[in-house]
Amino acid sequence: MAEKKEKYVFQELTDLADSVQTSKAPGDLKARVFAMLDRLNRMAQMANYSQDYEYISSYINWVVSIPWGSVSKEVLEISKAKGVLDKNHYGLESVKGRVLEYLSTRVLLKEKAGKDAKYENVLKRAPVLCMVGLQGVGKTTMAKSVAEALNREFIRISLGALGSTLELRGRNKSIPGAEPGQIVKSLIRTDVMNPVILLDELDKVSGDSGLRSDMMAVFLELLDPEQNTSFRDHYIDYPLNLSEVLFIVSANNTGTFSAALMDRLEVIRMPSYSDDEKKVIARDYLLPKIIEETGLDKDNFIIEDGVWDVFIRPLGFDSGIRSLKKNLESIARKAAKEIVIDKKQKVVVTPENFKTYLPSY
Repeated sequence: MAEKKEKYVFQELTDLADSVQTSKAPGDLKARVFAMLDRLNRMAQMANYSQDYEYISSYINWVVSIPWGSVSKEVLEISKAKGVLDKNHYGLESVKGRVLEYLSTRVLLKEKAGKDAKYENVLKRAPVLCMVGLQGVGKTTMAKSVAEALNREFIRISLGALGSTLELRGRNKSIPGAEPGQIVKSLIRTDVMNPVILLDELDKVSGDSGLRSDMMAVFLELLDPEQNTSFRDHYIDYPLNLSEVLFIVSANNTGTFSAALMDRLEVIRMPSYSDDEKKVIARDYLLPKIIEETGLDKDNFIIEDGVWDVFIRPLGFDSGIRSLKKNLESIARKAAKEIVIDKKQKVVVTPENFKTYLPSY
């Protein structure tokens, strides 16, 4: 165990040393940090203190914020997982079936890993789920459901138009204003080393073919169990074991993915919702939440059953439910306005008047 040896000139240095001492960072990394503090202390004694203090203190704060050794206890109960998927998603039976197959495999491998160490490596080499589908079909929600079913923390990294591999890998700490990359920040935000990380919109990382190739190489390192045990963030400059992280990928299509990356992915196609499915989702899932979020209640805001048939299809085709949700929110807000300003006791939306509640463009 690395220990502080010097008496520091300033209280700030003592506080930093105490935070390092109490952290669960690896011993060799602690030794490196204490060497930095000792050098800074000698500079302080020579009245040349402030020049490097900011970047060293920032580096130390990031290092001690990493949840070294902290993990969520994974719960693998298929009955619970099925209940979570059914609660969060209506329809999509083929997708939920594929996810349950994936989780069932984890259950069996987990059981055998407790008896035979070789199955632990088999478990880590399991393919990465890749949700592919158009906008609004539930890719992000499905990833959240997997995290909830496994009792793991969830975080999403948006990759749309990502302009540099440094966004994931971080920048060298000697560069002014440098910070760790999004992977390390995700571990810090979830405060565990085994969260579910959604790499969202991976197909939209960049339009530049050269940069896209670089990004695909980084993703391959993240998702390959032979490489992600020693992922090196440029800022932290210390190998991080990401083998406990469960990565999930989402994309609109896989046309820009490298062949090596595709080899690591278990692609699950997310179909568009049918009109009947949208009707049930809007009535039974979206509407109760929107009523709650707008301060209404089911007694003073009513949408008649006949509205749904004329409400969904005439507004144009949408593969997902985002447009449907926005239009429902607009109807609810206008109803709230009538109740508050016009002093109406109840607002009833019917097939005859529902168009007056739609947003005007």
